[in-house]
Amino acid sequence: MHNPPETDGVPHMLDVLIVGAGLSGIGAAAMLQARCPDKRYAILEARDAIGGTWDLFRYPGIRSDSDMYTLGYAFKPWLASKAIADGAQIREYIRETARSHGIERHIRFGHKVVRAEWSSVEACWTVHAEHKDSGETRTLRTRFLYMCSGYYSYDHAYRPRFEGEDAYRGRIVQPQFWPQDLDYAGKRVVVIGSGATAVTLVPAMEKQAAHVTMLQRSPTYVVARPSEYKFAHRLQKLLPAKAAYWATRWRVIAESMVLYRLARAKPDLVKSRIVQMASHQLGPSFDVAAHFTPGYKPWDQRVCVVPDGDLFRAIRKGRADVVTDHIERFTDTGILLKSGHALEADVVVMATGLSLSVLGGAAIVVDGRPFDPSQAMSYKGMMLSDMPNSIMTFGYTNASWTLKADLTAAYACRLLRHMERSSQEIAVVRREPDVQPEPFLSFTSGYVQRAAAILPKQGSRRPWQVYQNYLQDMMTIRFGRIADGVIRFGQKGAMP
Repeated sequence: MHNPPETDGVPHMLDVLIVGAGLSGIGAAAMLQARCPDKRYAILEARDAIGGTWDLFRYPGIRSDSDMYTLGYAFKPWLASKAIADGAQIREYIRETARSHGIERHIRFGHKVVRAEWSSVEACWTVHAEHKDSGETRTLRTRFLYMCSGYYSYDHAYRPRFEGEDAYRGRIVQPQFWPQDLDYAGKRVVVIGSGATAVTLVPAMEKQAAHVTMLQRSPTYVVARPSEYKFAHRLQKLLPAKAAYWATRWRVIAESMVLYRLARAKPDLVKSRIVQMASHQLGPSFDVAAHFTPGYKPWDQRVCVVPDGDLFRAIRKGRADVVTDHIERFTDTGILLKSGHALEADVVVMATGLSLSVLGGAAIVVDGRPFDPSQAMSYKGMMLSDMPNSIMTFGYTNASWTLKADLTAAYACRLLRHMERSSQEIAVVRREPDVQPEPFLSFTSGYVQRAAAILPKQGSRRPWQVYQNYLQDMMTIRFGRIADGVIRFGQKGAMP
């Protein structure tokens, strides 16, 4: 029953169409095969490879800042020694999952979804995908649309422009589009940014560069964690692989939830502790107050993790430093700062953030009317109001993406089975008039604030709230009733 459709000629009808063959899409396919084995599905992937983010990003040192015991799938134990894994390891983990579960043959590479049209009369989606090589638009039909395309644009990163860039004689690069011909050995490098990408690049590049400077407008919380978890290795010696993985996974989940709740309940205490740890790493002569003491509360923005304190080690060695200042303009040899200080640079890396995208940037049409995600309300962080027979994966901002992706995949299977048992063809959530709209994410990070106008809303009460709490989501998503009175079910012919 798993034969994928042909994308040429008259399209076949699918039960489920998954968009994206990254971490979320491959996990969704594996879950679908295990729990809904009779459903015909296919995966459309815009690029030519499995892996999503972990195949796209190829900049030096690319790694996860989430541990692999929770970033890994619930059904596939992470067996490598490093908890904080590099991009190549994560990419191979995703690919091996696809191979071992027979998912690869369902993927149609080089197909970017540009438009999806819902018909209540037919109770199906007509999906238009542009083929990467030929430029032709190919069409598929599916009863259910499962968006696993992530939350940022693969085509565009956030790229501010600065006065004097045209006069600069060095090279300016973006991490998202890292040039493989870039030779920075023995050169002076300035990395603009202070987020996860910047704190990854600095210690990776200092190994070859003459010197690396991280130039930030304001500090970020940076925490050192071991790249390997000793307790995980002990459990692996005592327990079977799957049991050890689950025990480690739950310990990490519990620890992260306790630390997050503590940070939100006692922000001054946690802030003081994080700054103290940075000071311990860097020594009494380093100005931690200026460079590693943010002006916001912990978890108002994501906390950056540096495995084995590699960023701090690079600074201690004198091969890297941090400058907190604003850019006045570029010069022919580097960057002039507002303070009047000049940074000489042969290479400037713009680690300035992502450009967010909703539903993969595809145009959505529902019964002939354009659908605007920014006007929709998110149901349990997975479905959008008035967008029928569809699920979207959106992970946590304070924990591993895959924890929410796994819950979402399991819910999608429950919903499909419920619809089959009750002979329903349409499922749609309708916004309730007494629910007040609130921002989809409470983060103050620049990439979230820049995208506020395109993101959907969350609601003032359940089930419209977007929790950043795995246990809370588990109770409402895994164990909550499907037919909860908010989802409306119906037959083809008219929207319920």
